[in-house]
Amino acid sequence: MQAFLTLVAPSARPLSDSDIDNAARALEAEGAAVGDSRWLLPGSALDISFEAPDLDTAFSVSVPDGVDSAVTGADHRRKKVLIADMDSTMIEIETLDTLAAELGFGEAVADITARSMNGELDFAEALRARVAMLADHPADAAIKTVMDRVTYSPGGKQTVATMRANGAYCALVSGGFTFTTETVHAVLGFNEHRANVLEIKDGRLTGAVEGPIVSRDTKLETLQELCGKQGIGFEAACTVGDGANDLDMLKAAGLGVAYYGKPVVRQEARYRIDHTDLSSLLYFQGYHRDEFAAAE
Repeated sequence: MQAFLTLVAPSARPLSDSDIDNAARALEAEGAAVGDSRWLLPGSALDISFEAPDLDTAFSVSVPDGVDSAVTGADHRRKKVLIADMDSTMIEIETLDTLAAELGFGEAVADITARSMNGELDFAEALRARVAMLADHPADAAIKTVMDRVTYSPGGKQTVATMRANGAYCALVSGGFTFTTETVHAVLGFNEHRANVLEIKDGRLTGAVEGPIVSRDTKLETLQELCGKQGIGFEAACTVGDGANDLDMLKAAGLGVAYYGKPVVRQEARYRIDHTDLSSLLYFQGYHRDEFAAAE
């Protein structure tokens, strides 16, 4: 089987010759026949090609500290579906935590969020408990404050633009809220967005969510739906997220990546980004920097 070990380093810690040699030797120690190396971004992102009977042993290969890595097969390497989480993934804030902080009870909500994202609490129940704290607060001013504080994760817009330019369908699927996703998905260039709807009556938050909650199951169901519509298997999909409610879609997709994941996610996800930005999703798929689409 032809495959690749991709190494991606942050700009402050470029890849050295010894990093590359050590990675190649580690592959050989697992019985792989190492081939050529190719820079995807000189000094920062590198593909090492190899042949191996299967990829399982290659996943155990040790890579240099401070470097993100991925082992991928040549088949279906460039993904045709991208499903991304929003909070703490495509954007750098947790919107519900930020909203609660604006209303004066951020610490209580942030504690529930942290436990939920690490898999210690049922996501739907935790969401309802946090939203209930919002009851009777004026909606517009608080929501505007949250949107003013949204910052975008580096590399995200370029990743979506590049994958769409190469025929991928991209969806933003969030356990957060549509008041954020409707803006974020448009700014980042996603084809669509799905999220929870905060109930508002007479200009005030009711403390409830309209309709079914977008949960862990919803994200996996969306992966199934979109892969079906595109006529592809899960192996041709990429998913990315940071919380326990992302784990099912991360484990199912051919390239399921924990982005600065919570401890339980980092432990269970096969692929991780711990040191670099979202553009590593492209390097893991074998894109050279010159192939990146312009992010308008």
